[in-house]
Amino acid sequence: MDTKKPFVITISRELGSGGRTIGRKLAAQLNVRYSDKNLIQDLREKFKLSTYEIEKIKGTKKNWLTEMLDIVAPVPNSGAYIGFEANKGDDWKLNKIKADDIFEAESEILKGIAAEGSCVIAGRSAFFVLKDHPNKLNIFIQAPLDKRVERVMEKQNLTKEEALTVIESVDKSRETYVQRYAGTSRYDVRNYDLVLNTGDLSDEDAVACILKFIKYATK
Repeated sequence: MDTKKPFVITISRELGSGGRTIGRKLAAQLNVRYSDKNLIQDLREKFKLSTYEIEKIKGTKKNWLTEMLDIVAPVPNSGAYIGFEANKGDDWKLNKIKADDIFEAESEILKGIAAEGSCVIAGRSAFFVLKDHPNKLNIFIQAPLDKRVERVMEKQNLTKEEALTVIESVDKSRETYVQRYAGTSRYDVRNYDLVLNTGDLSDEDAVACILKFIKYATK
């Protein structure tokens, strides 16, 4: 990666590994844009979905709108379209908007972000979507399960059992999503230029490691 030219650093991470925070701090050190929640916000505006619904749909092939309606209006009837006007059927295209549409929207947004200049992008299968970017660095951040549990418990104010359940669910959903669209496993180290275990590292230490790697990896 040549830091003298516009570059993209993608960060894939395990939930509870600190990847999001590390990505944000790395971007600050490099003085470039950082994207994660902003991308979700773009998706929310495009599809009128909550963050929860977008994340949940990644592990399923069901029509996301049908699934959302199952949640907000579990009893089928003619008035079940809570929050949607009946005359908007053509606009919403209820039977056509699926997980594929979300992936396409994500890809669109990711490529747009990368085209605007140097940036750090966390998650969203950016390592695959931006595989043809001429100047990028792909990073995977992981951590031992016990460390992940501790972090999720602290960040989300959960019990150990609840944190484990969340981690297992997110791991499965993300892996299903990556396998479906990237045709690979998110745990395949061949997808990345750098794999970092943050078990014994602070967020600052992790950023320092990445910066050192970038220094020596710069062409």
